[in-house]
Amino acid sequence: MRWCPGCGDYAILKAVQRTMPEIGGSPENTVFVSGIGCSSRFPYYMETYGFHTIHGRAPAVATGIKLANPDLDIWIITGDGDALSIGGNHTMHLLRRNLNCQVLLFNNEIYGLTKGQYSPTSREGTRSPSTPFGSVDHPAKPCAFALGSGARFVARGIDVSKNLPSVLKAAHAHQGAAFVEIFQNCIVYNDDVFESFTAKPNAAANQLWVEHGKPMLFAGGAKGITLDREALTLKVVDVAEGDWEAAGVIVHNIVNRAVAHMLVEMPFGPFPMALGVLYDDPAPTFESAVVAQNKAAAEGKKPDLQKLVAKGQTWMVDKAPHAI
Repeated sequence: MRWCPGCGDYAILKAVQRTMPEIGGSPENTVFVSGIGCSSRFPYYMETYGFHTIHGRAPAVATGIKLANPDLDIWIITGDGDALSIGGNHTMHLLRRNLNCQVLLFNNEIYGLTKGQYSPTSREGTRSPSTPFGSVDHPAKPCAFALGSGARFVARGIDVSKNLPSVLKAAHAHQGAAFVEIFQNCIVYNDDVFESFTAKPNAAANQLWVEHGKPMLFAGGAKGITLDREALTLKVVDVAEGDWEAAGVIVHNIVNRAVAHMLVEMPFGPFPMALGVLYDDPAPTFESAVVAQNKAAAEGKKPDLQKLVAKGQTWMVDKAPHAI
């Protein structure tokens, strides 16, 4: 394998490989499509069909594959640079069109393949070969970008988390474009950038794993998330003796888009990191609409290539060419 020893990509690969038999995946019906970056070597390590495409264009290739054969199970593997920089436009249109596929965005907040330059998700102040004095860019938030692009499924996971396979299964069960941001550690160029909420000593206090129909609790149930109805924002509350209802802790509803927006925008530090399935509200898929449209357009018609070629404006060039 071409990943660095200790790279978080290995953990994500194992999670995906464990998920495949649990969702009934078959090699001949599964396609992994990637762009450019460390994450994009992923298709080589899956015993399925795969396309290692060009920078930022995995969504375009995946769309073509899905339209050619809607029965295929499409997984797009991308990174924070591949999907949100040169590929931002393609990612946006895939999500708004709602192509039935799974998009796994490995976010390590750095360009790893090209030796550690800052990426669209790098934090302000990040020092890198391209920002030696520290980045002054305001970083992009992948899940906020996805929701703003019209995604109907948005989730977050962590490369080494035991909960990642369940997030992947939920994404696969969703009919439409399922967007999953996975926090992935780059051991060489951005090691432990997520340590504040991924390290074992920090996990309980700083991870909020949401689950549909369950109260938003963290810190072992000692704290929760409630809605400040006057300010229309979320806030952290203490939970006394496990009585989350008295504390006003809200119950997660995966079809509530407004709360999903609030969860992905929560500033880490004052708030925990929201993880799990944040939003899941299916809508008709792009390829089903295209197939239905083509079927209706072809109804009662006989295929005739010559007639199609001759249709519309045709003319005969009978004037002699100019002498040279």
